[in-house]
Amino acid sequence: MARAEAEHPGGVCSLEQKRREREILDALREQGRKYGIEEIIPVRAEDIVVAHWVRLKCKYGCRKYGTSWCCAPETPGPEQTKAILSEYSKALILRASVGNNQFYRDNSRKRRTQVTVWKGVVALERFLFLHGYYKAFSLVAERCALCKECLYPESCRFPMDRRPSVESVSIDVFQTLRNIGREPRIAEDVRERYDCYSIILLE
Repeated sequence: MARAEAEHPGGVCSLEQKRREREILDALREQGRKYGIEEIIPVRAEDIVVAHWVRLKCKYGCRKYGTSWCCAPETPGPEQTKAILSEYSKALILRASVGNNQFYRDNSRKRRTQVTVWKGVVALERFLFLHGYYKAFSLVAERCALCKECLYPESCRFPMDRRPSVESVSIDVFQTLRNIGREPRIAEDVRERYDCYSIILLE
């Protein structure tokens, strides 16, 4: 779905495969809209940037550090994330746009939005798996909000939906977006819409 479609010997791209990938991407976009996912962008895995400073932000400045199965330090560190990314050539970036005044608040209204997007990303990962992308794995925007209070370090209530958040695995979302020609924008007012980004590693 990204730059390098599989090729036949001699370097001729399979038209049938390209058509199939377009159909799957169209189906993903249609399903994604049901979960508030407004855009799905095919990218090269090499465009995804891993940086140690992201983990630093998690450890110093986020009160959820060490309190969730989907956040650091339970999630892969920078070097492990780089190793995982080296096993992929293609990925998808999923953009959801959130428009409410709960941006800086941790309450039920914001949680509903987080849960909707989270479940949507995991649902799209499953769709891809069932359509032959057996390596598909999602990294979800923001933090897990499936439970009002995480049971960590006790057993997770939703192990099938448990995924690392993008930032928790040290992915630099800002530079990753710049690598694909997008300029990230920070919402400075609670009344502004803001974008959150998830990633599905594809193949």
